[in-house]
Order: sequence, then structure tokens, then C-alpha cells
Amino acid sequence: MPPALTATSSPEIATLRTKDATIRSIFPDGIKTSGQHPPSYEELKPYSEFPSQITGHTVWNAADCKRHPERWTHHFTTYEISELSAAADAFKATRTPLTGITKENFPLPYLSRYLDSVRDELLNGRGFILFKNFPVQEWGNHKSAIAYMGLGTYLGYFVSQNGKGHVLGHVKDLGEDAKQIDKVRIYRTNARQYFHTDWSDIVGLLCVARALEGGESDICSFHQVYNVLRAERPDVVETLTKPIWYFDRKGEVSKGEEPYIRTSVFYLEQGPHGASRVYCKWDPYFVRSLSRFSDAGVIPRLSPEQLTAASVLEETCQRLSLHMVLEVGDIQFLSNAHILHARTEYKDYPPPAPRRHLMRLWLSTPAAEGGWRLPFADREEKKRGGIQVDHVAPVAELDAA
Repeated sequence: MPPALTATSSPEIATLRTKDATIRSIFPDGIKTSGQHPPSYEELKPYSEFPSQITGHTVWNAADCKRHPERWTHHFTTYEISELSAAADAFKATRTPLTGITKENFPLPYLSRYLDSVRDELLNGRGFILFKNFPVQEWGNHKSAIAYMGLGTYLGYFVSQNGKGHVLGHVKDLGEDAKQIDKVRIYRTNARQYFHTDWSDIVGLLCVARALEGGESDICSFHQVYNVLRAERPDVVETLTKPIWYFDRKGEVSKGEEPYIRTSVFYLEQGPHGASRVYCKWDPYFVRSLSRFSDAGVIPRLSPEQLTAASVLEETCQRLSLHMVLEVGDIQFLSNAHILHARTEYKDYPPPAPRRHLMRLWLSTPAAEGGWRLPFADREEKKRGGIQVDHVAPVAELDAA
């Protein structure tokens, strides 16, 4: 073989191997979360190019879903649970860190075929599914986390959910002050969460323990919400398509990055599906927490039109929402592209009973693998979105920290 083709002869290849080894020493699966980015402003479209109405499987109403829960509920079979159990036990025996779990080291030869259809339904169809009968109490947190994350790898690539690198999140009341919205992430409190989307393509929630009262889930079809707003309040839709909205990053920023992102709330997808697919990125807590910057004149205050738009959007989501209660062992997966979700305020059982606890996954679905072609520079990245601060390593703790 000529020297130029010898595997050990190229300094470029040696450099790539060194770089790969360095990356894997921090990110065990070899992929770093891209993190939060402003949109590509030149790709944002004006209101005049948005559709007057959206049709298709992503548009659904709560009444129909209530009548037919079998369309969006899957009860794990004994065989599926046994396959998940065997894969979790085999993965645990390898002593690979949870942050290194992939489809390749968590094989599901039978269940994977069904999960392919679930992924397509999340991205291009109804946008949500509820799994039942996951044996979280029988397996405990460690095995449950392995099986849950392994299951998630068939839907997307897990991404970091905060500045600490948590790829396995824990929705739990840690006693933090929900009124300090410029510092506190609401999922770490028992406060109500208004309708919002997360910084990922898909979000998963595994119920480990329920609250005494409240903590229940509401979801809605963003595309149905969009249709209603276009018919009733086109002025609100127009305001939400403008890149005049600032989203707080709550200090979870890498060196040299701005502490907020200017963007719109509604986007048009870029690519083969044309203008028919409208995307939403929204969280009122991250919009209303920026007074420290607007009071100082760094960014504009929310205008009356913006305040009205935020209020009308929330009210419309509530009006069109599907209410569901997550029982222990339920797993809810949602699309963040065309589903908005909320949570009611809750009250935990008194000690020593466990507090309400949901294990959370944020999953990425890159454009090259069937994900939406969003107007962001990282749309082709395997782990697009999420929250990444500098080179903070991924963490998968088994409980809230």
C-alpha cells in the first residue's frame, strides 16, 4: 500500500484521532450538545408568507383525542418489557456511563420497529404519545434510567438541559423560589408552568412519583392554535412572527455569548415541505424574566402588542388543550415543534412520602435524519438545540441535584 494511504502515516488522521479521543473523554458518545443559538435572521419569513390555514395530521382537537385514547396510548407488552429489561441489564454490566448510551449498545430488535413509527408520529403526525406499564417501581431509579434513556435513543439524540450538563433531567420541587424567574428554572419548583416548548425537538417525561394534588399535564396542537388565532386574532399571529422577542438564557451561557436571544415565536420551516409547516418556540417565563435588561435600557420592554399576544396565546392554548394525568410508570413523549405543553401547580405528600418526580429527556432530531429544517445554523447537528455551556460534560444523575 502506498505510504500516503497507510493508516498511521497521515498527521491529519493522527490529529483527528487525538481530537476524537479528547471529545470522547468529555462526551462519551462522541457528540456535544450544540446549545442555544439565535435564528438565521435572513431565513425568517414575514407574516405575509405564512399560511392562512394548516391542515393535516398535526392538527387535532382535544374532544376527539378524549374519545379515542387508544390512538395515542401504548401499553407496553410483557415481551416489550422483557426486551427493555434484558437490554438494560446488559448495558449495566458493561459499566458504560449512562451518558454513553446509544442505539448500538442498547439493542431493541423487536421494539425498535415500533419506535420507528412512533418517531414519525412525533415529528410528522399527532406529535405525542403516552406509554404505560413501565415498571419504574419494580426496577428502581438506576435500571429505569438506563431503560428510559435507551428507549429515548431510538427517538433522538439526548441533549443537555441546563448549564450543568444534565442529559437526564429531574422535574422535582427543590424548594427554589419560583418568583425569581430570572434565576430559577420553573421545573425545579412546584409552580404552574404555562404553555411552552423546550429547547429540543422532542421532550420525554417518565413519572416516578405523583404529587398529592395537581402537577397534571395539559397539551395542545400548536397548529390548531395557529388556525384559531389566524381566524380570530390575525394581529396576534403577525406579532408572533416578528423577530422582536427576547428570550432569557438565565446565565446559562458560554464565554462570549449574549445573555439573551432575539428571535420570533412562530417560524416557517426551511426546505422541501415549503411554507406549510409552521414551527413554534415559546416560553413565557423566559420572556418575562428580562426586566433586569429592559429596565437598564439594554433591550426594549415588551410592547402592549407583545403583552396582548402572550396573553391571547396562553388563553387559546388553555381553551384547546387536552388534559391528562401521568400515573407512576407512564412515559409521555411530545414534539416541541408543534405541541405546546403546560403543568398545573402541585402539592407534594408530606415526608417521608416521596416528592413528585419526573425523569426528563430532551431529544434532538437533526434535519438529515428526518427532523424539521429549522432556520437555525445548527439544524444539521446531531445534537442540535439544548443548553450547552462551554465544554461542560454531560451528566446523568439518578435524582435531582
